Amino acid sequence: MLIVKKFGGTSVANKERIFNVARRCIEDYKAGHDVVVVLSAMGDTTDELIELANSINPDAKKRELDMLLTTGEQVSVSLMAMAMQALDVPAVSLNAFQVAMHATSRYGNARFKRVDTKRIRHELDSRKIVIVTGFQGVNKYDDITTLGRGGSDTTAVALAAVLHADKCEIYTDVDGVFTADPRIVKNAKKLDFITYDEMLELASLGAKVLHNRSVEMAKKYNVELVVRSSLNQTEGTVVGEGTGMEKLLVTGVAADKNTARISVIGVEDKPGTAFSVFDTLAANNINVDIILQSVGREGTKDISFTVASDDLEHALEVLDKNKERLTIKDITYNKDVAKLSVVGAGMMSNPGVASRMFEALYNSRVNINMISTSEIRITVLVAEKDIDKAMNAVHDEFIMEE
Repeated sequence: MLIVKKFGGTSVANKERIFNVARRCIEDYKAGHDVVVVLSAMGDTTDELIELANSINPDAKKRELDMLLTTGEQVSVSLMAMAMQALDVPAVSLNAFQVAMHATSRYGNARFKRVDTKRIRHELDSRKIVIVTGFQGVNKYDDITTLGRGGSDTTAVALAAVLHADKCEIYTDVDGVFTADPRIVKNAKKLDFITYDEMLELASLGAKVLHNRSVEMAKKYNVELVVRSSLNQTEGTVVGEGTGMEKLLVTGVAADKNTARISVIGVEDKPGTAFSVFDTLAANNINVDIILQSVGREGTKDISFTVASDDLEHALEVLDKNKERLTIKDITYNKDVAKLSVVGAGMMSNPGVASRMFEALYNSRVNINMISTSEIRITVLVAEKDIDKAMNAVHDEFIMEE
């Protein structure tokens, strides 16, 4: 059996935890399995490196940031190999260049193009545990690129896919996937199973347990994931295809505070205006989420939409630069907002989910600014100061009554 195991930064934060992870991997190795391990940087290393970079040059080129940030994973994998060797188990650490994890050239947010398996297969055939740096790839210029925060999950799934692994285990500091963030919602429940689609929605909407692109890839290549804790032996949450006979109406509640609302005021009320606005943003790699367009008046209309907080300044610059061409009279924004979402495949066949969500928010005196829906999701924009209260209210309405 071939097992891919991914461990996050908290799981390898210090010497004690590195040896803890080493022993867990060695258990499977001694049971006769082939083991590939993917690691994040230790603890808060990435944040510390970003802070250091900003102190030297706040406008540093993304290429240089990637050169810096990828050192964190290289430290983790080399120390892990040393720990395993100290426990008399053969192990080898490899970075993205040594494996040959080919990626696109978008520094800071690259995507995998293909992954070579020859080196890993050779090391596995030599009965070594192979430890690979997460979060990074190599572009056509032989430059190191990073995959975005949380990208080590995607590395693990990519390796599981190309190696046709029997298992892909994602280890974190929590026991699995919960119905809500247990740090905010104290009565959140751990899920035994969640579908790819539900997990993808939750990951995209603020749940930080899995990188959303890792879930996309897992679904595409049918890689079954198990999310579990590195700190205990508790059974985790399986992420896979299928639904239960008695599916929960709502599987989870997610909140995302990394959001901002932008309004473009007084644009021409004619065909193609909205396309021009959003095409301009897309051309500048700015993703837009919730969109609300007002009813036209006096030949103009207003369009409001949300973007990630990190993209706010860039989006405002792009819109202001193209203000005349896009017929924008004014641009306003609000950073003090957050998205709250309920997700569940059971919503497709059950009417009234939206009204129950809105009633729960009304009873908690939480005002709704914008609304967006899909077959398995309802998202609302609320004031950031209300998000924790809103999350608990909606969770109590749907999860606790099941």
